[in-house]
Amino acid sequence: MYMEFQGKKQTILCLSFVTLFSLVGLLCAEIDGSPNIVVEEVHVGVILDMGSREGKIILSCISTALSDFYHLHNNYSTRVILHTRDSKGKALHALSAALNLLDKIKVEAIIGAQTRVEANLLAELGEEAKVPVLSLSGLRTSPFGAPGEYPFFVEITQDETSQVTAISGLIEMFKWRDVILLYENTDYGRDIIPFFINSIEEANVTIVYKSCIAASSADEQIIEELRNLTKLKTTVFVVHASHFLVPRLFLNAKKLGLLSEGYAWIMTSTSMNFLHFSMDPSVIESTQGVLGLKSYTPASTRLHNLTSRLRRIFYMQDPNIEVSAVIPDGIWAYDATWALAEAVERTWTSTGLNLVNLNNITSSKHGLLLLQEILQTRFKGLSGEEIQYPNGKLVSSAFEIVNVIGKGERRVGFWPCEEKHTRDSYPLNNRRNLLSTNDLETIIWPGGSSTIPRGSKMHVSTSSEIKLRVGVPVKKGFNELVHMNLDIQTNRTRFTGFCIDVFEAAIRALPYEVKYDFVPFEIGINASYNDLVYQVFLQTFDAVVGDTTITWERSQYVGFTIPYTDLGVAMLVSNENGDMWIFLKPLSADLWITIAGFFILTGFVVWVIERPVNPEFQGTPSQQIGTILWFAFSTLVYAHREKLLNNLAKFVVIIWVFSVLILTSSYTATLTSIMTVNQIQLHSRGDYIGYQSGSFTPGLVKNLNFKGLNPYNLVEEYALALSRGSKHGGVSSIVDELPYMKIFLAHYPTGYSVIKPESSTNGFGFVFPKGSKLVHDMSMQIQLMREEGKLIDMEKVWFHKRTISMFDNTTSDPSTLNFHTFRGLFLVTGVSSAFALFIFIIFPLKEKWYAVKKFRFRYQVREKLQRVRKFFSRKVSNESEENQ
Repeated sequence: MYMEFQGKKQTILCLSFVTLFSLVGLLCAEIDGSPNIVVEEVHVGVILDMGSREGKIILSCISTALSDFYHLHNNYSTRVILHTRDSKGKALHALSAALNLLDKIKVEAIIGAQTRVEANLLAELGEEAKVPVLSLSGLRTSPFGAPGEYPFFVEITQDETSQVTAISGLIEMFKWRDVILLYENTDYGRDIIPFFINSIEEANVTIVYKSCIAASSADEQIIEELRNLTKLKTTVFVVHASHFLVPRLFLNAKKLGLLSEGYAWIMTSTSMNFLHFSMDPSVIESTQGVLGLKSYTPASTRLHNLTSRLRRIFYMQDPNIEVSAVIPDGIWAYDATWALAEAVERTWTSTGLNLVNLNNITSSKHGLLLLQEILQTRFKGLSGEEIQYPNGKLVSSAFEIVNVIGKGERRVGFWPCEEKHTRDSYPLNNRRNLLSTNDLETIIWPGGSSTIPRGSKMHVSTSSEIKLRVGVPVKKGFNELVHMNLDIQTNRTRFTGFCIDVFEAAIRALPYEVKYDFVPFEIGINASYNDLVYQVFLQTFDAVVGDTTITWERSQYVGFTIPYTDLGVAMLVSNENGDMWIFLKPLSADLWITIAGFFILTGFVVWVIERPVNPEFQGTPSQQIGTILWFAFSTLVYAHREKLLNNLAKFVVIIWVFSVLILTSSYTATLTSIMTVNQIQLHSRGDYIGYQSGSFTPGLVKNLNFKGLNPYNLVEEYALALSRGSKHGGVSSIVDELPYMKIFLAHYPTGYSVIKPESSTNGFGFVFPKGSKLVHDMSMQIQLMREEGKLIDMEKVWFHKRTISMFDNTTSDPSTLNFHTFRGLFLVTGVSSAFALFIFIIFPLKEKWYAVKKFRFRYQVREKLQRVRKFFSRKVSNESEENQ
């Protein structure tokens, strides 16, 4: 209780002193400034773990930055007022503190977030409130994450992922081909691993093992995990862990001899930055020869002065905290505070805004403007480097490559984050330009040696020293892949099969001699393929040759060559051709009826149009009906002999023939599929599925809706089960990998088909220990054999007859065509016929109407002429009478 009270008392005294220090700085700035300046207070929240050493140092750096800033700019009209809150190292406390600052204090920005969890929570809150969050930790992201998800989030520390390229470049430079990743089982540790994997694999380096250790693990658990690593042949370790785990990790690794000559250890910058702040001399002694990255901070007068001031502050307030150098987070917090104060001044003075009536914590009047000013800030930071935050991230300068020697560390080189020059080093080049160890000073590796570690305990030479103990699976059935023959006279076993031939051909092609002995491993009830593969991890076998499928689970503890067989799983079914009405299956009943109706409709329309002018469409009623039906159905095979005279009839027939072409082509394709492959309804609960006993096929079909699974071992059992069917004690289909399908079809080339090929598996591969050079070399030989066609030739020897091209005619389950599929086609045909019929009817009516109109016109003219004649005849008669 007394110690706890003393700790709280020291924390309160430290906070009081920092606040007093800030107020004194502001007071001095006010005294030195003009008395006529009206100072506008801008409130900013600071959320840190005040009980930790790092939190106290960072808070002191922030307060000192404000004091220095306003001492230099005493004429500014704004003053940043800090409101500190203690997160107690817990994310929910940090979130609660942020809500309090936004609700009660109405802060315009927040500085804090020392962990990724805190960063994500404050990023969400800052986005909602439109308040900039200046974070000391990055967000939880992935290599494929979308940037710009939180515009109000500004990462003021060096991006952790930028060191990934540096470490993978170092590994590539030292020509190491395999590494082991050791990381902490926290969000901090796990989040960066996907970046490591991508970058290291780009350098053609294999991560043979990923070891995840919790910071809370007991020493016994750490030792057990490290013991497992001693069994591996790889001697290069990359460590990404916090200072809580690093001390115990290296102390125990030292005890197990993992820091002796021949080993290489590389630490990330996060681990190295805190290496000496929380470790005793025994831990430093255990890290001798370790190589690591550190954030590059050039020495400067300002940085030296800050270190001296902090040393005096903590000497007075907390003598237990010794500040030999400012931690990187403190430097970044100092620069970010400086940038924030400058951005506040520009925002408030350039826009004439002021802080009044902020009633809603979810929106800030100045948030967006303040954010824009922060992102546009560019100035010389505490270390003399240019500071800027484009896209919400600090532009990283470079990393120091340091080597732990004696009681400290020695700089051996630099690695740039971008192409630039540093003040006290040679020009920094991009990643691929640092190709030689001559660019680095001499490195003292673990064990005191200056010779670059080889990276692996196993060294494959051109001598005949290599001898492998090869495990071979032995089981019933599929002897074409692997088969063991026992010679009774000599009592020796001989192995044959496709897998054996490929392995021996690849071994012979290696540029060095490798001897091997085949050792049988029986697969059955008591042992599985997983057990066989695991024997390589246990070092019982040096390799496994056989029908061993490459899986993700197995790849966690052994290495696989590239596959030498086809990939994927398929279904084997029995062809069914006994249905006498199978020719009706391609089309549904409604489609059959619709087609028949349109045949008759087309014949009727053509008859209506052609009958008035074409003698071939005339005759007795029975002859005309026969002509309609004959003409319509003869278009199916384009055998109609009637000559069409009317263009409208020709138009109707053209459209209909086009429709018939599409329908017949679709019918033919569907009927072919149905006659080739028996449709399997796996969703029927009455169906059974077969699989090979001992395989992992049940896991692949567990999501299918079936009644049960039946295991089989022999090719003959496959055929018998398919012939019986689900209803008679057999199965409707067999699910297995493609090499087994090829073997089956070699025995039964007719009557069966393979459908639904899926890339659900990665094929067969040879098994070697993690980190073995033979994985790469054998893979290269397999690839060469594939390119030269030798693998195909071997398949022809063992999987003869039709199996090599069995997938050329493979089809998936056909479905019956219905009216809905061709509704557009029938719509076009119907509209065309209706249009032609309409034109045929309307034009004669129009001609008759014109004839009637013409007749009436002539009649009216004739009537008028008669009237005129009568008029003139009367007039002439009257004049004659008058003359008489």
